[in-house]
Amino acid sequence: MKRRKGNSNSLWHDAWRRLLKNRAAVIGMCWMAVLILSAVFAPLIAPYDYAAQDLGAAYTPPCWAHPFGTDNLGRDIFSRVLYGGRISLMLGLVSVGIAWLFAGPIGAIAGYYGGRVDSVMMRFIDVFQAIPGFLLSVAIAAAIGTGMFNCMIAVGIGSIPPCARLMRGSILPIRNIEYIEAAQMVNARDRRVIFRHILPNVLAPVIINITMSVGGAMLTAAALSFIGLGVQPPSPEWGAMLSGARSYIRKYPYMVCIPGAVIFSAVLSLNMIGDGLRDALDPKLRN
Repeated sequence: MKRRKGNSNSLWHDAWRRLLKNRAAVIGMCWMAVLILSAVFAPLIAPYDYAAQDLGAAYTPPCWAHPFGTDNLGRDIFSRVLYGGRISLMLGLVSVGIAWLFAGPIGAIAGYYGGRVDSVMMRFIDVFQAIPGFLLSVAIAAAIGTGMFNCMIAVGIGSIPPCARLMRGSILPIRNIEYIEAAQMVNARDRRVIFRHILPNVLAPVIINITMSVGGAMLTAAALSFIGLGVQPPSPEWGAMLSGARSYIRKYPYMVCIPGAVIFSAVLSLNMIGDGLRDALDPKLRN
């Protein structure tokens, strides 16, 4: 057991060392750390209250007093972007967590047992996967209503089918390997076989998918807010900020470009981290 634990630790240490050699991944991690820390310490960094209005300072372009300018109500965009990071990042993380909370067990059970269980569960997943993920999220959001919590549920449910298929596809190649058969021959419970022997060996694709799915979930949540089905004003969610500023894109483009650039940079950094993790964790891509 000790040697096994040491080998596992050395593998993760080796993966971390290769990840740090990937410049794009390191840049993505640094920028994501800046966004997370900015969101966590927003009350200390933000110069104004995100909801404070100053109609006399409305439409102020970026300047020393307002680094990102002000919106149509005189609210400081820099402060709103900082506080909006709390909502947008939480939307992405919680939505992916909801998706994997259901997709993980579904994919694991279908991949491990196979046969009729696999067929029934995957046909059920196919029904949902026949609908594009964003349209499914729109339909759910329209049915259950707007708001931050409902947006998380809508985005999470829309992400379940691809996550379940990934889990199933990762388990199928290893469920008949010798060490799995050995565990079954000593009458190990199915739950123990799945959680103790199978899941640790499919963590790499799951971790990669989670990292890259957070960015996709943030985009979906921003799109829902943009069309009025996500987080509602005056909450400073990045997609809601885009929606509120779209009428002023010609006269005051900074009101749209700044939150759009923040969304773009956050998703790009997560994709860079995901690519780095793929190269570090996938043995087929090791140098």
